[in-house]
Amino acid sequence: MDKHQKRVEILLEALPYIRQFSGKTLVIKYGGSAMKSSALKEGFATDVALLKYVGMNPVIVHGGGPDISKYMEKLELDVKFVQGLRVTDDETMELAKMVLVGKVNKEVVALINRHGVAAVGLGGDDGRLITAEKRTALDEAGNEVDLGRVGRVIKINTEVLENLGSGFIPVVASVGTGERGGSYNINADEVAADLAVALDAEKVIFLTDVEGIYADTEKPDSLLSQCSTGELEQMMASGAASEGMIPKLMAVIKALAGGVASAHIVDGRIPHAVLLEIFTREGIGTKIITRTVDGGH
Repeated sequence: MDKHQKRVEILLEALPYIRQFSGKTLVIKYGGSAMKSSALKEGFATDVALLKYVGMNPVIVHGGGPDISKYMEKLELDVKFVQGLRVTDDETMELAKMVLVGKVNKEVVALINRHGVAAVGLGGDDGRLITAEKRTALDEAGNEVDLGRVGRVIKINTEVLENLGSGFIPVVASVGTGERGGSYNINADEVAADLAVALDAEKVIFLTDVEGIYADTEKPDSLLSQCSTGELEQMMASGAASEGMIPKLMAVIKALAGGVASAHIVDGRIPHAVLLEIFTREGIGTKIITRTVDGGH
């Protein structure tokens, strides 16, 4: 009886969140170890299907950096990063698009489809879903570096997703198209934030390889269950945020400034991390809102 009672309690805990978020759009940035382990891949697809079955509208955004690097090394192409952004010449862009749109995207779509819900794969040039422009970066000396075909989002064409209909789950590769043609490699966190704003999403969830945000990165027991964008800005200004997390934190701030109700940084190495974050009061990662209030995830 204890085992059955525990199952009932789990369902009852999830009920208010199912009710609260039914009909709402959730943008999920899929990345990190969750894309590498077969068991975690399967768990992620199950989570997404369940969200759809209980009335939510998940939109998946993915990158595929490790796969791109692997194929670049096989072809003996130079792998170079500046401030976490891959330097992308024309040859690298062609390869990145083949990997992201032709390989990774289709694998994610197939995984989700196996669970009885319909997923559709999209790149930025499908219906001009993501229009991008060229961006640059600064090196350690403060000099501007030409990153090649690395872009930033300037427009999301939500009509493409709306015309798919509510029965489909969009799976979006982080590749954009220029106003005059040509492709751009875009940071997937940035794409997720821009999509969440454009779609008036309730939540944007970033699956990563850390447990969440720490008040002090030197103290493993300082994981924050909830914090505000103001606290994130203070962490970045003081240098308390690790360099690798800064692009993700900037994407969080951008999404919340654009009207998304909450952002979540979640450890994708934990099986069914998405469900645990959404459907439990404590969650498992860090929930970020514009100001800190009491409440569940």
